[in-house]
Amino acid sequence: MNDDREGTTDTAKVRVRRAPKIPVFLIAGGGLGAIVTFIVTALYPTDPNIGFGTLFGYFLIFGIPAGVVVGAVVALLLDRRASKHAQAVDAERIHVDAVPEEVEGEIEQ
Repeated sequence: MNDDREGTTDTAKVRVRRAPKIPVFLIAGGGLGAIVTFIVTALYPTDPNIGFGTLFGYFLIFGIPAGVVVGAVVALLLDRRASKHAQAVDAERIHVDAVPEEVEGEIEQ
């Protein structure tokens, strides 16, 4: 295959920035919320009629969403910081017309 085809080029200014991956922050925040919930639940004595597992599960209902919210806030703050530090660079785009490829064994009509 020969890529010596000529094409038209144009340039444009684009902004380049390093944006955080928001789902990673949401998952990490939820995990951190579960860990903090476990630690806080383990610090205090539990009622023997309820049990530790039930109490921990109940508090997870509050701990995981709180961790997800904290992760989302951190991701949004980092995204805003990345937007302020974005750099403008020149990008070159090459437009090349596609040439149909020949397939061996195909009969042309």
